[in-house]
Amino acid sequence: MALTLYFHPLASFCQKVLIALYENGTPFDGHIVDLMDVGARSRFLGIWPVGKIPLLRDEASGQTVPETTIIIEYLERHFPGPRPLLPANEAERLDARLWDRVFDLYIQMPLQKIVIDRLRADGEHDARGVEDARATLGTAYDMIERQMAGKSWVIGEDFTMADCAAAPALFYSGIVAPFGEGRPNLAAYFERLLDRPSFKRAIDEAKPYFHMFPFKENMPARFLE
Repeated sequence: MALTLYFHPLASFCQKVLIALYENGTPFDGHIVDLMDVGARSRFLGIWPVGKIPLLRDEASGQTVPETTIIIEYLERHFPGPRPLLPANEAERLDARLWDRVFDLYIQMPLQKIVIDRLRADGEHDARGVEDARATLGTAYDMIERQMAGKSWVIGEDFTMADCAAAPALFYSGIVAPFGEGRPNLAAYFERLLDRPSFKRAIDEAKPYFHMFPFKENMPARFLE
């Protein structure tokens, strides 16, 4: 098969790309990479020295494509499906890119800071950094709450790349730092994401690995069913 995705089902950034692939039924071979395994990590570094997943390999063109946003845009350009994830309208397209960045930078990144800190050994924790990360999440939640007023999806009535970014980011951040009672638009949006077949599939595939998530004890029971 022309496309190979190097990924791990539990990783939120990988889920972002999986949602895009599933939305359009794009055929691909999935290659699970266990970065904790020395041999697997070494082999993957031979393909992509940065060592971050996901990574898309297009054998037909000889292209190796890193970074989630770039992967989705590459798929849009070279493997378009029936459901465009970037709007044709330039203003809406820019809006989708903006909110894709919001979810990656202001949800995913502080979330990773908190999760990584949980994994650190005693004496290596960064309490101030975790506090700042939680504050960033709160600010981002408030931004999303305002953005989602009167909308079905992040930039309007069409599901876009921004929603691909939102789903896994909010799934894990909501476990680590719950949304709270005062954000009904955000909460309703998250429920719509959970009902999206592409995201349901990504979460179902991640369930066998949930025991590896450092905040697994905070996972709502409905996610484990």
